Amino acid sequence: MHIKPEIRILAIDDSALIADRIMIVGVIFRAGEWLDGVLRSELVRDGLDGTDVIAEMVTGTRHYPQIRVIMLDGVTYGGFNVIDIKELHSRTGLPVIVVMRTAPDIGRIRDALRNLPDFEKRWQAIMNAGTITKVDMPEGSLCIQCAGISTEDAAKIVQISTTHSHIPEPLRVAHLIATGIVCGESRGRA
Repeated sequence: MHIKPEIRILAIDDSALIADRIMIVGVIFRAGEWLDGVLRSELVRDGLDGTDVIAEMVTGTRHYPQIRVIMLDGVTYGGFNVIDIKELHSRTGLPVIVVMRTAPDIGRIRDALRNLPDFEKRWQAIMNAGTITKVDMPEGSLCIQCAGISTEDAAKIVQISTTHSHIPEPLRVAHLIATGIVCGESRGRA
C-alpha cells in the first residue's frame, strides 16, 4: 500500500457510559495534521450493533470516497459492544487499524463477556481482531490489530499520524470531542 503523507483517516471513539445509548464520534483527519470533518452516531451500551452502526456511519458520509483507513480506539465501544473489524473491513472496503495503549488482558475480557448475552458472537468478534502487535513510538509503544492492511503499513500510518502526543492525533481528537460533548450535555441537564 502506498501511504501518502496526508492519508485520510477516520478515527472513532466513544463517549462516557452515562446512558443506555452511547455516542460515538468520528473525525476525518489528514494524517495527524488537519481535521476535515466530524461525524456522530449512537450505539447500544453492551449491545451488538456496533459494527453495523460504524459501517453505516462510514459509508453514509460524504467523506467516504476520500477515507483510506478506519482507526479505532480498541474493539469494544459502549461497554462491551464489540466491533468485528474483519466484518467492518468487508462492509466498508477500508482497512481497519485498532490502536491500544497497552495489550488487553484477553482472559479478563472473555470472563466479562460471559456475563452478557450472545457470548459466542462477541468472542468471535474479539478473535477476528487477530494478532496484537507492538509498535515502537518516539515516546514508548502502542499495540495494534488490523484487518485489510499489513501490520507494517498499519504501523506506518499510526506513526505518521502521531504528531502531538503519544497516541495518533485523529484518535486523540475524537476522544476530546466525544468527552467534551457528553460532559457539556450532562452539565446542561443539572
